[in-house]
Amino acid sequence: MKFTAAVAALLLSPVASFAPVGLIQGKREIALQATVEAPVREPETPERVREVRERFRQASVDANQAKGCVKEETGNEWWRTPEDELSRKITKDKPLRVIIAGGGVAGLVAASACHSKGMKVAIFEQASQYAPYGGPIQIQSNALRALQRIKPILFDEIVKAGTVTADRVSGLKIGYKKGVFMNLGQQYERGDWLVRFDTLQPALDAGLAATVVVDRPVIQQILLNHGIPEGTVRIKSRIASYEELGKGKGIKVTLTDGTVAYADALVGADGIWSSVRRIMHDLDNGADGFAASGAAGGALNEAEARKMAKDSVLMANNANRRYSRFTCYAALCEHRASNIEEVSYQILLGKDKYFVSTDGGGERQQWFALIREDAGGVDTEPSPENPTPKLTRLLNEFNNKEPGDQNGDVWDDFAHELLLATPEENIKRRDLYDGSPLVKKGWTRGQVAICGDAAHPMMPNLGQGGCQATEDGYRLAEELATVKHTKDVEGALNTYFLKRIARTTIIQIIAQLGSDLLVDFDLMMTIPLVGPFFLTMTQLSMPFILRFLYTPEF
Repeated sequence: MKFTAAVAALLLSPVASFAPVGLIQGKREIALQATVEAPVREPETPERVREVRERFRQASVDANQAKGCVKEETGNEWWRTPEDELSRKITKDKPLRVIIAGGGVAGLVAASACHSKGMKVAIFEQASQYAPYGGPIQIQSNALRALQRIKPILFDEIVKAGTVTADRVSGLKIGYKKGVFMNLGQQYERGDWLVRFDTLQPALDAGLAATVVVDRPVIQQILLNHGIPEGTVRIKSRIASYEELGKGKGIKVTLTDGTVAYADALVGADGIWSSVRRIMHDLDNGADGFAASGAAGGALNEAEARKMAKDSVLMANNANRRYSRFTCYAALCEHRASNIEEVSYQILLGKDKYFVSTDGGGERQQWFALIREDAGGVDTEPSPENPTPKLTRLLNEFNNKEPGDQNGDVWDDFAHELLLATPEENIKRRDLYDGSPLVKKGWTRGQVAICGDAAHPMMPNLGQGGCQATEDGYRLAEELATVKHTKDVEGALNTYFLKRIARTTIIQIIAQLGSDLLVDFDLMMTIPLVGPFFLTMTQLSMPFILRFLYTPEF
């Protein structure tokens, strides 16, 4: 509790929220700030809608075909044999050699950052292919700056492909009609705004570009096409074990198919059920596993999703991960929302559940329905009597007609608007897990490090999971680029951890507290004075939280 209170105090401090992490590129930042202009919302044209949807379709085809990944191995790949001198000076002819486990966004960004610094990079991805779907994800202002520094074309392509969401209102709404205890306070009608926040001004104040939303397959293809050489990613390659060969002498990596690889450093970007973290932290064998056959955690079919729900319960116990108490239904629907020109992101709050929606670009909406229940649950199989079990459940959970949901609450129409625009087959379900900050155990050991969800899994309500992974990739490459001799790798990785842990710890805690508190809004609002006070404090604190997130230094 003392640590949580300290974090809250830090976030409410204008000094802490505005203070830069470093002043390395101060003059450059001032110049960039002068060039950033506020975007002006314009309705999407039919041409833009077609462009966004077609780019998503083509990226999904490319993902399904594993475009950009190794097609046929030659046997002469650099990682198959160690350098003649394991402990050596780093030169242009003999650069640092880095193997990255995991080919999701975290791994691709880390690989792009290392490649941009002249390192040899290989990605070992356990999946059989990239998941040929995946809803839009937010690339927030801080992550855009990291991409811009890694390689400007990555920033340019992401912004070009993305849809700005910071140009409209975002915030929290009450999902249904709500009074307070003994009528001692305001009566809330369904759909009333509780908290609104501006994500644009904090970004502009920091000289950063506005947040955009981009389809996950599109992001992956941009990183594959512009960040790393073709053939960097080797699929169906899961790490079984690794061995340190001595300080400055690198790592010997063994894959589950028996393949052996050598590198100066190993980076685990292999997600929340990380094999690299399991080995590094001496966890039980059940702490990792095939979370899904599609890279970035994408199950390729319903049967696999059901298996994941059961396996994740066991892996969480062995991996010291926390079940959030939420199962999450999610989908992307092709639908021009009724409030699209005014609202980019909103959360409808209810009892033990909430409904999140965001503009996905191309006249599409990405929505998430989070419902509090035990882990490992699955929906019934489709049947002639109920061919749409997921959709049927959700329409009842967020019922906008009398008698309402199981609590008797009649919901705002907007949830139903999006649900009715969504085919059953588009709806995916997964339980949400996060983890405690690894302050004591750390992210590094010897010449091995972890990043992204392997290091700091967090709840999705801040939209910072992928953004923090992007910052990780940038910082990791910056520190490895200082290595002049392989014996310096261990120190560089430790510096990477020390520069990242405080920031990611705070963001993990905010995301976890925020998610837990969202479902308690209903209870707090029934208490005179407490509810209004909490809403006021949330409204006042959001600008400081956003300024903490949207920093140009990380």
